[in-house]
Amino acid sequence: MEKNSNICPANRVRQVKEYYFSKKLKEVAQLNAKGMDIISLGIGGPDRPPHQSVIDTLCDVARRHDTHGYQPYVGLPSLRSAYADWYSRWYGVELNPDKEIQPLIGSKEGILHITLAFVNPGDAVLVPNPGYPTYSSVSKLAEAEILTYNLKEENGWYPDFNELERMPLDRVKLMWVNYPNMPTGAPATMELFQKIVDFGRRHNIVIVNDNPYSFILNDNPVSLLSVPGAKDIAIEMNSLSKSHNMAGWRMGMLASNAQFVEWILKVKSNIDSGQFRPAMEAAVTALSCDGSWYAELNKVYAERRKVAEAIMTQLGCTFDKSQKGLFLWGRIPEGEESSEKFADRILYGARVFITPGFIFGSNGERYVRISLCATEEKMREALNRIKEMK
Repeated sequence: MEKNSNICPANRVRQVKEYYFSKKLKEVAQLNAKGMDIISLGIGGPDRPPHQSVIDTLCDVARRHDTHGYQPYVGLPSLRSAYADWYSRWYGVELNPDKEIQPLIGSKEGILHITLAFVNPGDAVLVPNPGYPTYSSVSKLAEAEILTYNLKEENGWYPDFNELERMPLDRVKLMWVNYPNMPTGAPATMELFQKIVDFGRRHNIVIVNDNPYSFILNDNPVSLLSVPGAKDIAIEMNSLSKSHNMAGWRMGMLASNAQFVEWILKVKSNIDSGQFRPAMEAAVTALSCDGSWYAELNKVYAERRKVAEAIMTQLGCTFDKSQKGLFLWGRIPEGEESSEKFADRILYGARVFITPGFIFGSNGERYVRISLCATEEKMREALNRIKEMK
């Protein structure tokens, strides 16, 4: 197709860049096409399948003739009830499945729907630095002003609330938080969540906690909605991608008060047409898994984590062993110029892809992230390659 100089994209397209992993994985694919056999420890996509009962449910329901049509925008009643039961059982949070839960096509779409439901052009949004890049990119697409708030190692990767109070908060509509944290692995605590909810209530800011990692290498899953009265000011997103090995299924949800959920549904119902019924019924099965599922999941990740720590040590990186979640976050040696050049040297020198921390914000510049989503065998091979790197 010839370039048409008279056609330009919308201004919002110019304000965002292609997602780092979308671009970098193309580069990795090109290297693999040349026979380099790259081991990827970059992206957080679980490599193992869901519980067999989940797959069986998917297949059984898909064989029926009445399960392939459009489905309710609010999801199946059985799915909403399963999410409510899951929150009650594991987080001690009671939710009305008819009014306080909205299933999502993965929690990533929830970032867009929530932003469109609450943010007008010119409003401000509080985004963590470092943090998930999509918080910023979606805010840009909504023509919001992005106010980054610092997360720093010396403060345990928690917000500095004194610093937050000094920020210009009069136009802030949303604050994105993410605990257990990605990329830093900082744990969620009730004390932290209480402070965040109090801050939001004090300044009339909607708090959104992105909570997909609470079951990974974490003995105490905690929800922001456990804070008394949190539902009045807060939304929590959750996902089956990490906790149930269902990343490609795109099964997520959000929970909040009935009014917030109604506003978000107004946006969502004009963008998509629901989810595949066999996948929703399979998600119901997944949500009924008992503690043995999470124990087995974490047994595998605990062994991989040991290898990730050995890789970090071999690279001369320092790290906090108390991290939670699906990754290991480490500080690069002082002599290294940047996280990007450090990661590229490993990519081309050892044929191992790890994530440079700069993609998460300026406070991530001196760090790298290793994903636990490769087999222990592959991770040990990566360790050996790094040991042999010149």
